[in-house]
Amino acid sequence: MTTNQPVPVDSEIEAILEQRIDQEKQSVGIVVGVIDERGDRIITYGNQAQTNFCPVDGNTLFEIGSITKVFTALELANLVKQGTLNLDDRISTLLPDAVKVPTHNGQEISLLNLATHTSGLPRLPDNFAPADISNPYVDYSVEQLYTFLSSYPLPRDIGSQYEYSNLGAGLLGHLLSLKTGMDYETLITTQITQPLQMSDTSIQLTTEQHARFATGHNLLGQPVPYWDLSTLAGAGALRATANDLLKFLAANLQLGSSPLNPILQKTHVVQAPTETLGMAIALGWHILNHHETEIIFHDGGTGGFRSFLGFVKQKRLGIVVLSNSENDVNDIGLHLLEPRYPLAKHHPPKQRQAIPVDPNLFDAYVGRYEIASDFILTITKERDLFYAQATGQSQVELFAETETQFFITEVDAQITFIRDSQGPVKHLLLHQAGQEITAPKLN
Repeated sequence: MTTNQPVPVDSEIEAILEQRIDQEKQSVGIVVGVIDERGDRIITYGNQAQTNFCPVDGNTLFEIGSITKVFTALELANLVKQGTLNLDDRISTLLPDAVKVPTHNGQEISLLNLATHTSGLPRLPDNFAPADISNPYVDYSVEQLYTFLSSYPLPRDIGSQYEYSNLGAGLLGHLLSLKTGMDYETLITTQITQPLQMSDTSIQLTTEQHARFATGHNLLGQPVPYWDLSTLAGAGALRATANDLLKFLAANLQLGSSPLNPILQKTHVVQAPTETLGMAIALGWHILNHHETEIIFHDGGTGGFRSFLGFVKQKRLGIVVLSNSENDVNDIGLHLLEPRYPLAKHHPPKQRQAIPVDPNLFDAYVGRYEIASDFILTITKERDLFYAQATGQSQVELFAETETQFFITEVDAQITFIRDSQGPVKHLLLHQAGQEITAPKLN
């Protein structure tokens, strides 16, 4: 049962994008693609970069981040259909003998566990320590991956719980490459994007494609470097255009003939529940059930881009949203697929000014602060500079607004250090995404 309300007309969608970019300052350029039984259309607003007034369009390239995971899972399903693999194959059979794959209660991780985030592996490995936080995945090596796998104790039974894992999806892509003898990009290109005539969906770009590659921007609208994923490419390395992703949606919705259509349908089948009410995981895709509407979707995010790809089979309607900013666009995609999902309201980010302070002030703030039992914020001082690092995330520099209030330039987040009446710092306040979180200092 669905409500077949029509998708807003182009002018209404453009007004949403204009509001998001000009008034709310949440992006520099956004492209929306719409496809249904009547055909497809592209609606755009904004530019490729703050300093490049070339408008974005359906052929502008964006990093699509974790939407890559859908392609990784699809290739798994493709190799299963070809008889090369089975979903329940143990990953230990595909890795070198020297790698000691973690087990739990005699259970072993399968390919299906990786594709559905039920392996028990964490979001990121604990030896993930990028030298360059602006391109965090580029230096994570196969050797580091194997070292992590050989030493990690799984915290629970395999298959018992959904936990979203970039590591698991990246490992799946690596295993598919090992099995086929092809690097990840060649595998996806030959098996998926070429059959679907998606000539602009790839990792390495030509000179001509680079001219159409939007610049990414952080939450404050500042340009940031592109991300390069090597070992964990299957988790988020692909770049694509809205026109290409409309072809992918057409195949998923069976709005045209394609040799991949039957395999795509298999990736839509629910495999496990998630911790989110009304949401399940299929092969790569998430499936959301609210407002009497089933939405099959995945979103993506890198340091400077956000993306949304989703469809409603009953309506034969698909939506793609690509933005060259780190600010979220899921609400736009969900709203266009089902109008009862509301559009988010945003305030333009405040422009902050750093002031010089005595570095000796930092000594009282250094330490570990508990945001949650498994999420610690570590504050450090290095050569008169001040840093924060959250569990599983990169280190970021802190800049002073006052002697107790600091901000981060990579994201719209601030930290206030609170002293007790005797002087020692006992906790901090983390201000982010409209929330104020108290984190006590650990002894």
